[in-house]
Amino acid sequence: MAREYARTDRVGQQIQKEVAMILQREIKDPRLSMMTVSAVEVTRDLAYAKVFVTFFDDDQEKINAALKVLEDAAGYVRSLLAKRLRARIMPHIRFEYDKSLVEGVRMSTLVDQAVSEDKRRSGDNGDSDDEQSTDKQD
Repeated sequence: MAREYARTDRVGQQIQKEVAMILQREIKDPRLSMMTVSAVEVTRDLAYAKVFVTFFDDDQEKINAALKVLEDAAGYVRSLLAKRLRARIMPHIRFEYDKSLVEGVRMSTLVDQAVSEDKRRSGDNGDSDDEQSTDKQD
């Protein structure tokens, strides 16, 4: 029977959980307040891990400052992670900004704008979908 998850996926999930706890409880920097760990990608040889973080603040200067803090604390986070996981190989950690939340909000806004524009245009023509469908049935 094939394994359901690859080892790198399991290790990535565990790293994600532990790094989130470490950043929440151990790192006491106010620049890291509104942040979540959204995903972790681990290389096949478990040598490197990309930790994707999402910030709820949209200010690019604050995001860059927080990423700088995370880069400076990467070694400390890795040492705490090594104590918690007790793995033979502890990956080098690199933090990256995950734009998926911002892009998701942007895409949702675009869809809402397109829908409202379509409703406005159909209202301008004086024909509604209900009237057109009853005409076709006659």
